[in-house]
Amino acid sequence: MTESRLLLQHFLAAIAYRTQKALRDAPLTFAAFRAGTHVRTPHELLWHMTGVIGYARTMLRGGVFAPPALPTMAEEVERFHATLRALRDDLADSTLTAQISDAQFLHGPLADAMTHAGQLAMLRRLEGTPVPSENFIHAAIDAGNVSADQPRPVAPDAWWRPDQPPLPPGPDPLALA
Repeated sequence: MTESRLLLQHFLAAIAYRTQKALRDAPLTFAAFRAGTHVRTPHELLWHMTGVIGYARTMLRGGVFAPPALPTMAEEVERFHATLRALRDDLADSTLTAQISDAQFLHGPLADAMTHAGQLAMLRRLEGTPVPSENFIHAAIDAGNVSADQPRPVAPDAWWRPDQPPLPPGPDPLALA
């Protein structure tokens, strides 16, 4: 497998990690939270993310991917991770010829899915249950693991509190003390 395909597989695992971080410990009501008019709920956003990853698969397999809405967030989470797994496996299949370059996979559907993982985290803050911050450089991301079973943060930010706003960019204030 090429280096770029290995990197794409790692990026899929990072999408799985960040999506689960945004969903971990969310209240049951989070799935239906609507931040405003015509803003996707977390459930709808995850459904869209499944569609984006499924669309990426069509760049290797052809056809059309238009997933129907699933009735529960739990079912959508399961399908999302199954779709990530299928794309990870497709990227490893040397018999498949892509209709787009690996760079296009990255800056197209995969970057789109990562953006939506960030939106899930933002929706958590808007909903009132913000996601703890961490240094993602140290995250235990395994390219083979695109499942919902993701590890806890290796380097959570010790200063983080759910009742305070995020700090500005820069060094960890506790590390400077």
